[in-house]
Amino acid sequence: MGELIFIGMGIYDEKDISVKGKEELKRADKVYCEFYTSSLAGTDIHKIEEEYGVDVVVLSRKEVEQDEVPLIDAQDKKVVFLTAGDTMAATTHVDLRLRAEERGVKTWLIHSSSIFSAAPSLLGVQHYKFGKTVTLPFASKREYPMSPYKNIMENKERKLHTLVLLDIDGFKQRYMTVNEGMESLLELEQRAGKKVIDEDTVIAGLARVGSRNPEIKAGYPKDILDHDFGGGLHCMVVFGDLHFMEIDSLIALAGAPEEISYE
Repeated sequence: MGELIFIGMGIYDEKDISVKGKEELKRADKVYCEFYTSSLAGTDIHKIEEEYGVDVVVLSRKEVEQDEVPLIDAQDKKVVFLTAGDTMAATTHVDLRLRAEERGVKTWLIHSSSIFSAAPSLLGVQHYKFGKTVTLPFASKREYPMSPYKNIMENKERKLHTLVLLDIDGFKQRYMTVNEGMESLLELEQRAGKKVIDEDTVIAGLARVGSRNPEIKAGYPKDILDHDFGGGLHCMVVFGDLHFMEIDSLIALAGAPEEISYE
């Protein structure tokens, strides 16, 4: 029988992979990856192949989920499936692993850094105070799904923070910016009118997390809308109740206005 090894590449560039992950790559018969659920903003497939010393085949959603290319090869080969961030963060990877196990293919996970832990660390806020993560999709003016707004509202009712992931259109090479995400949240607020996002809501925008020059800015919606986050992948955090140390961190590390300390 073959083997299917899921290896996380980390959150920014080709050098974020673990030593263990890099060692296993060299033993693989086939190496695949996908960039439709997430991607590494600080690199490209050519740099990845050069750094890892192997040929990497980039698969489409159809090749992963319908054609089952990695799973078919893993029936009798040692196959590595590379993922941005940590493994199993996307449901499509969990599904692929379950199908492998059902067919008797051994699976193994080699973990790496993830935005789920890196964003709180970079902002200096408490990891265990985060509720359900939401994703803001690209949407037309007519079609704004309300589920992200509802989940943020539920998290805030529980006094929890929300990590907001921003949509990726890999086919068009389009990545939602923090500024676009802020506009979407304000549009959802206007439609719902529950005052989940108002002028006093503390929000942070993050760009290029994992690089040597990440851009982070915390403040009110108007501060986020006006800030230039530059390139790279972006994400956001909508805060619930803030501990005094979290407030100090946001002021010192993310340029939040000092008045958030006495609101």
